[in-house]
Order: sequence, then C-alpha cells, then structure tokens
Amino acid sequence: MTYQVRVKPQAEKALSRIPNPIRRRIVTALEGLARDPRPAGCIKLTGASDAYRIRVGDYRIVYQIEDRVLIVYVVRIAHRRDVYREL
Repeated sequence: MTYQVRVKPQAEKALSRIPNPIRRRIVTALEGLARDPRPAGCIKLTGASDAYRIRVGDYRIVYQIEDRVLIVYVVRIAHRRDVYREL
C-alpha cells in the first residue's frame, strides 16, 4: 500500500531555498513517507489534528495523513527554530 505525497506550494517554495545537500536528504525522507507515513521517529503534534512531524537534521517536515484516500500532505518544511510558528 503506497501513499501519494503531495507537497503544498508553501513547503515546495521553502524546499527550494534549502541548501542542496540537506535538500537531497529531505527529498529522500519525503519519498520514504510514500512507503511508510508513520516512520520510526515521527511524532504526532499536539494541538493540531492529524499533524505529524519528522526530523531531518536541523529541519522539520510537518505533514498530515489521509488514510482513507492514501495521501500524505506536506504542510511545512522549515528549520527547527521556525517550523512551529504560525501552525
């Protein structure tokens, strides 16, 4: 059962601004979400319904899972100091 990963425009724009070596690690993590949307180390965020986060170095990927339709929506990709602002 493979999930489809959809990246919101805001997250895609943020991803384009991240330095290349880190960006490759983040893209690999996004591809991994298609196989397993709840990998080891993912944390369900409190206060936000159905929001999870995974850590890639100093960056965080915040996403939501729609199990009924097998889609993972990537909401935000940002540095750890900025990622939780305005969520």
